[in-house]
Amino acid sequence: MPAIQTDSLRKAYGDVTALDGLSLSVAEGELFGLLGPNGAGKTTTMEVLTGQVDPDGGTASVLGVDPVAEPTAAREGVGILPEKESPPSFMTPREYFRFVGAVRGLPDETVDERVETWADRLDVAGKLDTLATDLSRGQQQKVMVAAAFLHEPALVFIDEPLANLDPIAQEGVKRFLSGYREAGNTVVLSTHDVSVAAELCTRVGVVHGGDLVREVRPADLDDGTTLLDVFMDAVGVGADGAVEAGRDDIGAKRTEDATHD
Repeated sequence: MPAIQTDSLRKAYGDVTALDGLSLSVAEGELFGLLGPNGAGKTTTMEVLTGQVDPDGGTASVLGVDPVAEPTAAREGVGILPEKESPPSFMTPREYFRFVGAVRGLPDETVDERVETWADRLDVAGKLDTLATDLSRGQQQKVMVAAAFLHEPALVFIDEPLANLDPIAQEGVKRFLSGYREAGNTVVLSTHDVSVAAELCTRVGVVHGGDLVREVRPADLDDGTTLLDVFMDAVGVGADGAVEAGRDDIGAKRTEDATHD
């Protein structure tokens, strides 16, 4: 059974179509990239798969669980790193980790051990008892990365995980993600950064106009073809940067706020 399976997912916000019949399959042990421009439907896909948004049509399965029929059960088995969330301003990272651990059913001692490991990995050991409101945006992002993996889930959804991180922290997170996948876990990474997808992902699905329009394994590309070439062709952008005939400018048609992406 695939870790993730969707069939013809559809979702609209008023007159704006966020998902337009999206079907995909992600095998266990993949680091799968959802690659697309802003407004393509990436975040909406992840919200459906984590039981946060009900689709208007289609079906989905996450680790054998229907996230529409059993949203709480679907979230229990996964880790989630949203793009635009931060730890509560009134909590310290240590308090927030204890809260996340309690929600995930982890004993405090287990949480404390894992927090120390993550604090060293992300260089935030000196900030564990600082209120989140006094942390930099990059430090807040590090806390959210650690929280997503705190319960060591078999499947993790991460949305732009390198945002706001300095180059050293980015490299540390990239190495961790690769190692986590190599250990047999599944990671779904949503990004509009082609270079990140090319470097990290075992397979990439290009999302455009709310649908999966191309799939490719970056390691299999040859003859000088790059993932950027594949991406530009898939979304209908020519070599001169112009949108080809018959394709809409997704940025103009579907705004980020309207599609939650």
